[in-house]
Amino acid sequence: MKTKAAVLWEVNAPWSVEEIELDAPGPGEVLVKIAASGMCHSDEHLTTGDLPFALPIVGGHEGAGVVEAIGEGVSWLSVGDHVVFGFIPSCGRCPSCSTGHQNLCDLGALMGLGLQISDGTSRHHAQGKDLTLMCMLGTFAHHTVVNEASCIKIEKDVPLDKACLLGCGVVTGWGSAVYAADVSPGDTVVVVGVGGIGANAIQGARLAGAKRIVAIDPIEFKREKAMEFGATHTATSMTEALPLLQDLTWGTLANKVIMTMGVGDGQLMGEAMALAAKRGRVVVTNIHPAFEMGGANMSLLDLTLMEKQVVGSLFGSGNPRADIPKLLGLYREGQLDLDGLVTKTYPLEGINEGYQDMRDGKNIRGVLVYE
Repeated sequence: MKTKAAVLWEVNAPWSVEEIELDAPGPGEVLVKIAASGMCHSDEHLTTGDLPFALPIVGGHEGAGVVEAIGEGVSWLSVGDHVVFGFIPSCGRCPSCSTGHQNLCDLGALMGLGLQISDGTSRHHAQGKDLTLMCMLGTFAHHTVVNEASCIKIEKDVPLDKACLLGCGVVTGWGSAVYAADVSPGDTVVVVGVGGIGANAIQGARLAGAKRIVAIDPIEFKREKAMEFGATHTATSMTEALPLLQDLTWGTLANKVIMTMGVGDGQLMGEAMALAAKRGRVVVTNIHPAFEMGGANMSLLDLTLMEKQVVGSLFGSGNPRADIPKLLGLYREGQLDLDGLVTKTYPLEGINEGYQDMRDGKNIRGVLVYE
């Protein structure tokens, strides 16, 4: 069949919205008509080359839609089911999945190749070439073919233009606070960077019972939005936040510091560590450039003498098959704000405008909504 998609043909080029050819789903695969896709910063890393995935590629990894066809051997999904894509597939059988760490499923090792899990080939084609898929999903398209391991079935009453955000940003941010940082009632938490992930780290810290949440962002609009999501204080930089924290905590500083900037910078790790209390934890969630080899600028003596911790977090250290339905339940009950995350929606043809708005700091999260 023919469908429309946003394709990145080379680094530092705009997204090309064009017609592509889509093969029928193979064994273990499903054809999904996508209703909406979040515009995550990670797809921007494709255009800059910070994530050196194989090109040409159909972008997008935050998506939700309706199953239109199933391949041989698919037993638990049916035509008409509503699904959210998990940007890391989960097989349920590997050592990580079987011990409750679906975010580290062995199938995730195939993400950079962007081909089908079942046979390593492509179902998407354009201009006589095979196309790869961002995270083996390719949600910047009206339709896609994905492996069932990437699908999480959801209730049909959930708005798909909000549910799509659960595919990455919401779970990643919320889990960075609740799981990776292990925020406890009464904690002082710092969130560095208030985008789609940082906003949800704030919500996660609030739901976990943090007493104080300091949101750091240089853009006034984002600091204002941070207060709506549950921040108690804001600052424009980590340098500005340090005396604020000293005053708020009588010098003990932050129990947890969560790094959710658009692009990580190892040279800022020393500032992040300086915000952390004794036995404080710094969670690194934001993506760093793949070829950043300059190291992290931080005091290892401080790490030892103050027993501080540095923890990495992928997909919020969560389990998408359990956490996506859980968070949708919190949304239904009014405890998790998904509506406020969506600053602006765009058609697929507006993708380049949407990413420019992200670069300009105008959006918490832009969402592509398809007919």
